[in-house]
Amino acid sequence: MKYFLLVISFLCVQSAFGQSKLPVIKATAQKASINDGGNFEKNSWTLEPQTKLDVFTADRTRETKWVTFYTDIDSIRVKVKPGTKFNFVVLLNGKDSCYTQIASAIPPESKLKSSSVKADTIPFTLTAYNAIKIVAVINNTDTLNLHFDVSSFDFHLTRDAVLKKTKLLANQPDALAGKVKPNFRNLSKVFKLQIGNLIFDNPEILTSNITAHEMDGRIGFNVFEGKQVEINYDSNLLIIHSKMPGKLNGYVKSKMEFTHSFAFVKGSFEIANKIYTGNFSMDTGSEQALILDSGWVAKQAFPTNLKLIKSLIIHDPTGAKYEIRSVLSPLFKINGFDLPNVPTLLLSGKNPMGFEMNYLGNDLLKRFNMILDFKNDYLYLKPNKLTNVKYRENS
Repeated sequence: MKYFLLVISFLCVQSAFGQSKLPVIKATAQKASINDGGNFEKNSWTLEPQTKLDVFTADRTRETKWVTFYTDIDSIRVKVKPGTKFNFVVLLNGKDSCYTQIASAIPPESKLKSSSVKADTIPFTLTAYNAIKIVAVINNTDTLNLHFDVSSFDFHLTRDAVLKKTKLLANQPDALAGKVKPNFRNLSKVFKLQIGNLIFDNPEILTSNITAHEMDGRIGFNVFEGKQVEINYDSNLLIIHSKMPGKLNGYVKSKMEFTHSFAFVKGSFEIANKIYTGNFSMDTGSEQALILDSGWVAKQAFPTNLKLIKSLIIHDPTGAKYEIRSVLSPLFKINGFDLPNVPTLLLSGKNPMGFEMNYLGNDLLKRFNMILDFKNDYLYLKPNKLTNVKYRENS
């Protein structure tokens, strides 16, 4: 997933670049392609001369990699490592300058360091749909319910919440009166977003219709880049640490890796004396327990005769039909912990994300107090008071 930043003035663009002479590549078509460390996306970028600074944020990694930007007639290859930014110009049709930046998803160390060691404590409610609900206040006036989602990015609000619960369309009176459709790309400025005592100044707010049940939007993991995020279900507290907490009794540590900027960990099934190991993204926005990618299921020859809980047909926005089967997995293991009889969704068709990945939903994750170390990329788990509660699918 990519997220884009807009810089308001041309002068800010020039000072942000900091390069005496910018490289220039040429284009005659508005579509460009990007190879991000080996992941090639054809025609995924649109050149927009009217945008003062268009930023491509490379997929998150702590490794140095190459990113190549291709127009229809030219290209530029850039070395990207944590904290770097590279600026260049795409000259479209010989006349329009498209100021472009390729940036690491990990900010420079100077931006990650805090002048004092502190922890911001944010209360949350675990909803009936397993969402981590946090109360947020925008511009000191608009109160919204957002959920923290480890498999998401940035701040997102639903269009319905923007329309009905905020003043972000105050600059569009005809839209508020129902005379025209709202332009959700032209919202009033958000100068402050507060959750608990934690304040984000001038955050970028994106709109989406995808969020957990009954939520007005979501908070992605990357807003806490370089921090340690503790999710304590025993106390219903989200604690943002600037330094790794010292007392870790009972926690078990494992490496947290990233693909396409999504965090994932290793997990495995033990079924009939066979082990099936895969990568699992942590989807704290999902009410489910386990969701398996159809491609992974096929490659692993995952058992098809597990006890069926239910089967249903769903439709995507295009009207395409998908069969989803919910089965009972006898034993799932993560971080050395055993979880018996876990409801598991088997997806049919290709993963809508475009790459192979399984998912740990919050009906499973909520059974552990967690520390997500986004500075050193480790996951810490410790069983909590919810360990033995019934799964939603089994209730």
